[in-house]
Amino acid sequence: MSIDLGLPAFRSGLEGVPTTEDKATRKEFTSDQEVRWCPGCGDYAILAAVQGFLPDLGLKRENIVFVSGIGCSSRFPYYLDTYGMHSIHGRAPAIATGLATSRPDLSVWVVTGDGDALSIGGNHLIHAMRRNVNMTILLFNNKIYGLTKGQYSPTSDIGTVTKSTPAGSIDQPFNPVSLALGAEASFVARTMDSDRKHLTATLRAAAEHRGAALVEIYQNCPIFNDGAFQMLKDRDEATARILQLVDGEPIRAGADDHTRVVVRDDEGRLLVVPEAEADPARVVLHRADDPDPSQAFALSRLDDPSFAQVPMGIFRNAPRATYDDGVRGQVGAAVEQAGGPAGERDLEQLLHGKDTWLVN
Repeated sequence: MSIDLGLPAFRSGLEGVPTTEDKATRKEFTSDQEVRWCPGCGDYAILAAVQGFLPDLGLKRENIVFVSGIGCSSRFPYYLDTYGMHSIHGRAPAIATGLATSRPDLSVWVVTGDGDALSIGGNHLIHAMRRNVNMTILLFNNKIYGLTKGQYSPTSDIGTVTKSTPAGSIDQPFNPVSLALGAEASFVARTMDSDRKHLTATLRAAAEHRGAALVEIYQNCPIFNDGAFQMLKDRDEATARILQLVDGEPIRAGADDHTRVVVRDDEGRLLVVPEAEADPARVVLHRADDPDPSQAFALSRLDDPSFAQVPMGIFRNAPRATYDDGVRGQVGAAVEQAGGPAGERDLEQLLHGKDTWLVN
């Protein structure tokens, strides 16, 4: 099934990044490394989508960098002919923050998984989003640890039986979209590996956003958690269950006489009801650009393990001041206050600022 995004005009996150005059090709963004994932892994589809749309950004390859952590998804930088770094477990957002802050000429991407990002990397992830660092974060969610052979992850459903939870997981799983919205990420979206059109459009919108953009990608692991999202891959089931987030329109799932819509009840909660029974005054219109993330967060809470209704698309696209722009502004002001460009500034004045003491 293909999902309509209804994309608005996004403020570009690529301002100031050098472009190339000649149109690049997918082949130019593809490395000579053999792609090594298990047959049937959803990572192949995501890689193909990224390799396909990177040339459309019009950026020079040397001005794009992919940083990954540890996990199956983290092999990504090997397969792209851009700059990249296979870093350490959970720390990709921290390394990417340094790059984005020190190099405004780079388009910075983070590729991570539900285990890498949400367990050991949890604090790094939420602070990158809270600070609104100008980076695009692709979070592959297959609800399992794949590289280390099938332990449960922070997104595994309660009751999931794995090698590390033989009696079933008792952990309450994270909802990555809810987490990102709670951390004030300025762009938050969800898509799926098998819907090439929706995946590509969502990734392109994330790349064009200036600020911290997180995209959760439902991704199948055929070895350790096969069929985790199968309900959403069947065309009829997907039509009935996926709530399409189209900016400025009612949030709907289903077709014909079986269409359902999101409404707000007397207590302000969001509910999904048959459209024929809905009070038009209570029908919720999606607003991705709303600076208040409350409605987007409420939408993210409509999820449940049965996939009875699954919001899919761009939950939030509300640009605000970025961390890296702010840091560079402070550095520029300090240099100017100290006497101008690096070759002319007074080092003594920089070293002996406001908070210095003379110790006898």
